[in-house]
Amino acid sequence: MAKLHGTSRSRSARSLWALEELGVNYEHNPMPTTEAKSAAHLKLNPNGHVPVLEDDGVTVWESMAINLYLADKYGKGSLWPSDPAGRADVYKWSFFAMTEVEPHLITLLRNRVMNAPDQRDEKAALAAIEALKAPMNALEESLKGKEYLLGKNFTIADLNVAAVMSWIPMMKLDLSAWPNVSAWLQKCLGREANKKVRGLK
Repeated sequence: MAKLHGTSRSRSARSLWALEELGVNYEHNPMPTTEAKSAAHLKLNPNGHVPVLEDDGVTVWESMAINLYLADKYGKGSLWPSDPAGRADVYKWSFFAMTEVEPHLITLLRNRVMNAPDQRDEKAALAAIEALKAPMNALEESLKGKEYLLGKNFTIADLNVAAVMSWIPMMKLDLSAWPNVSAWLQKCLGREANKKVRGLK
């Protein structure tokens, strides 16, 4: 049985979503991020972070790596494209989410939600919103005339990008300039597997 270490209140949520979407039989250890530096956990991930996946003797850390591994192993015929071009699109969009979108969302999250009011930097938040315009424009254009990023079917590419963008509703970021993105994100986040994960510890 696969085992996923990490609370759903962290990046572990995106890997829990993948496990649920794929129907993998797994055990969840809802380890809080504060315990990730323990000696036992450092043996699994020397960086001291969650999530970590253990699966049939294989240990994988980094949420995107976990999701790509899971889709490759368990998602053939569903979340994982069968052709090299489709898989290249999966990698492209997954890395896009991590490099072009997530850093700016983290800046927003810290300066609008997480940090104490006296430690928030509104200029940094506004700069992050401005920096998000280019990747949102790219995503908007790519979704024109398509249900999902790769076409008609939901894949791990959609899951990975939507998981990164799942903070947007909490921050009440206005997506009205990007109607395709807004509709796609609502559709992805509304999937039953994701709803289930939001109820986990």
